[in-house]
Amino acid sequence: MDATEGDAPVNPQERSSHTAFIDNNTLYVWGGYQVVAREDVMLPSDEIWLCDLDSGAWERREITGDIPPNLEGFCGSHVNGTLYIFAGCDPVGYTNQMFSVDLTGPCCSWKKMTDTKGTTPSPRNKHSCWVHRDRLIYFGGYGCKTIGEVRNTSSSSFVVEEMSWTTIGDTLFRCWGWNNEVNVFDTHTATWSMPETRGPAPGPRGCHASALLGNKGYISGGVETAELDLFCLDLETWTWTQFDISSSCSPLGRSMHTMTPISDHALFVYGGLGIDGNTLNDAWQFNTVKREWTKMTHPHKDKPRVCHTACLGNDDDVVVFGGSSNLCILMDSVAVLRAPSQHHCRDVIIFQTQPYSLFRLCEDFMGKKPELFGKRLNWLPSKLRSRVDKRVAFFSNTKPIFTA
Repeated sequence: MDATEGDAPVNPQERSSHTAFIDNNTLYVWGGYQVVAREDVMLPSDEIWLCDLDSGAWERREITGDIPPNLEGFCGSHVNGTLYIFAGCDPVGYTNQMFSVDLTGPCCSWKKMTDTKGTTPSPRNKHSCWVHRDRLIYFGGYGCKTIGEVRNTSSSSFVVEEMSWTTIGDTLFRCWGWNNEVNVFDTHTATWSMPETRGPAPGPRGCHASALLGNKGYISGGVETAELDLFCLDLETWTWTQFDISSSCSPLGRSMHTMTPISDHALFVYGGLGIDGNTLNDAWQFNTVKREWTKMTHPHKDKPRVCHTACLGNDDDVVVFGGSSNLCILMDSVAVLRAPSQHHCRDVIIFQTQPYSLFRLCEDFMGKKPELFGKRLNWLPSKLRSRVDKRVAFFSNTKPIFTA
C-alpha cells in the first residue's frame, strides 16, 4: 500500500468504464478513463484502488509485471482472488489479449497470458462476462474479423457494419461489426472453447449489461429497442430464453447500464444511456420467477449514471461507483460521437435492497451518532468497538446515499 503524508485522505480519480468487484467487503477498482482538457485520458494500469466498505477508507496498491497497455472497452472479471482483463482497445487498436493478476498476496504482478489453448476470440470491446464454475463466459461486443472468419460465421451471429483494412499482429482483418458469440475460458486449464447454443439468442450487441443467477446468465440492453429487452442463457444446456414482457411495464431501452443479482430470483438495474440520448437515474428490479419489472423509488434523482459499476455488497446492498453523470452524444448525418465530458464521478452510492438485521441497524446508528454514546463506546468488546469505529469513519468521511 502507498504511504500518505500525515492523515491526508487518499481517493481515486474520477473515472468511467472501469471494472470493479467486491471481496471480503472491500471494493476493488481498476482502469477506466477520465477527461482532461477535453481529451480522454486512460487511468494507470499499474495500480488498483481498494475501498474498505466498513470505514469508507481508500488505499492504492501498486501492480508490477507485464503491465497491460491503456485499454478502453475491456472486460474485467474476478475469480478466486485473481483479476482477469480481456480484450478492449489499446493505443494501437482492437486487441484480444488477456492479462491476469493475483491480488491475494502482499505484492501484485501482472501476467500476460500467452500460453492459452484453443481458439482465442477475435479482437473486440464492449463485451461482457459471466463467472461460472471458475470459467469466464464472454458474450457479445464490437470488433473485427477476417474474411475467412466471417464466411464461417452465421450472419445472425456477426453483423458487418464496416469494411476496412487493419493488421493486428500478423493477421489482416477486414470486417468490423457486432457479435452475439459465447466464448468460454477455463481458468484451470487456460483453454478457450465456443459452445453451440440453442434457442432464441439475443441479437449481436455491445454496451449491454450482464448478471449471473445460479446457473443462468442474463443479458439486457445494448440495442436500439424502445423497451429494455432481457434474455437468459442456461449455462448447463447452453439454451437461450427470451423474456416476453408487456411494454407498458418495462424500463426504457438503454445501454452502458448495470445489472446486479440481489437474490436467487431478482436483478437490479440502474442508470445507463437511454435511447432518448439522456443519462438515466432510474432503478428497477426484475423478478425472474414472476417475470415482471418493478420500478424503485429513491431520493437521489440528481445522480444519473452511465458507464459506472454496480457490485453486490454485504446485506444484499448494491454498491455503485464512478461513471459519468451526463454523457453527451453528438449526432450528425454521418456518425454518432461521444462528446468529451467533465462529468465523471468517484462517489459511492449504496442501494439497500433488503431489510437490515437489528445488528446492522444498531451498528449504523452508532456510526452516525457516536456523540450520543460518549465514553460508553469504550465498554464495547474490542472487535465490536473496532467495527463501530469504522462505521463512524464511514459516515463522517464518505457521506454515502442509502436508498431503500
